[in-house]
Parts: sequence; structure tokens; C-alpha cells
Amino acid sequence: MPTWRQIGSIWQLKPADPRGQIDFIGGSYLAATPQVSYRRLLEDLAATGLVVQAWSYVPGFDHQSQARSAWIDFRDARRRLEQRHGPLPTPLRVGHSLGCKLHLLAPDGGRGCRGLVSLCFNNFQADRSIPLLGELAPRLGVETEFSPDPRETLRLIRRHYIQERNLVVRFGRDELDQSPELMESLRSRPRDDSEELHLPGDHLTPASAGLRRSLLGDWADDPRRVEVTRKISSTISSWAR
Repeated sequence: MPTWRQIGSIWQLKPADPRGQIDFIGGSYLAATPQVSYRRLLEDLAATGLVVQAWSYVPGFDHQSQARSAWIDFRDARRRLEQRHGPLPTPLRVGHSLGCKLHLLAPDGGRGCRGLVSLCFNNFQADRSIPLLGELAPRLGVETEFSPDPRETLRLIRRHYIQERNLVVRFGRDELDQSPELMESLRSRPRDDSEELHLPGDHLTPASAGLRRSLLGDWADDPRRVEVTRKISSTISSWAR
């Protein structure tokens, strides 16, 4: 099994003979250490012959700026990788929760990828994502919202996101998922080939077993959850071809 290598904000996992590439952005604070938080999923993908590049970040309010930073970091890491190992197929973008939004806001509008796999798309307002903010902001006399805000995010997707090939994955017990709004925006574009996939699980299903167990208890890594994780990785692997 290949070992993780850090290149700036990118954590990279490269198999000996790669056949493709994944650009992954995780959700909210899980993404600070993607090589830990999403270890099982990402290592399963590397085992199928895919180079995994996972962006490490701490979420802020300016999602447009963070989307651009991620896009630049992925591009630069890919260039360095190709200088050492030769050309690679166009990457597949994969996001979880907030990571989906950041991929959708990439400055190239999805031109530089072979598609997007969106896991648990989340587009809440700031005071819903950060509950304490809703209490403190009025007392401090300030208004704080993500940029772009949820409504503007969906408008930008309809007008500027041109990638036709998207897989939107929803999990049955995920109360944070807003994939229906995403699908509506994607399908309203002139050309769209987006698909939906419904799986059992919840918002943390894509995260690694050790992390889920620490948050949810020992039941979080039962065989059914392992089976769903393998279903996710096999589906992403097939989309990367």
C-alpha cells in the first residue's frame, strides 16, 4: 500500500502504476486532516489504482476564495506529479458536504475534470452551520454570512458550472443533506447528464471508521457501514475511468 505524502495543503496517495486521479475535498473540520478523517475511503480508492489528492483546509466564510485556493493547489500538485511520472488522465473531483460546494465554485466551472461525485451536498447559511453565530451576531451588531450565500451558490451553479457529468449521492438518514436543491440547479442548465444515487447511511458515512466510532460509538463500524463505504469507493472508481 502506498504511503501518504504531504505537498503543501495537499495530502497525496500515489499507487505504483496509477490509472487515474481523484481530487478530493472533505467537509468542514473533517478536512483539516483528510488523510485521517477519510482514510478508509481514500485508501480504498488508491488500492484501485487512483492517485488521491486530498486538500487540507479549515473552513472560513469566504467559500469563493477557498474554492479558488483549492483549485490552484490541485493544479500545482498535479503539475509536479506529471513532471515526475508523465501525463495522467483528467482527474475526477469528489467532495463531501462543504467540499462539494467548493468544487462547484471552482474558477474553471468544472472544465478541468472528468466529472464530480458529490457526497452529502451541504449549503446551509452560516448561522445554521455555526449555531453560536446566530446568537452572538445580533448581540454584536454584525451580520455574518458565507460568501457566496446559499441562494447565490445555487445561482452560480446554474449560470457558471458547465460540467455535465455529475453523480449526486444521498444517504438515507442524512438530515444535513441538501442534494435535491443541487439536482434542481444542475438539471436547469442547458446541458446536463447528472445522476442520483441513494445509499443507506448518514452524513458521516463517507468518513473513516475510527472517526465515526469516536463520535457515534462502536456500532458506527458495523459490517453494513463497511459495505456502504466499499460501494462508494467502487462507484467513484468506475466514474474515474
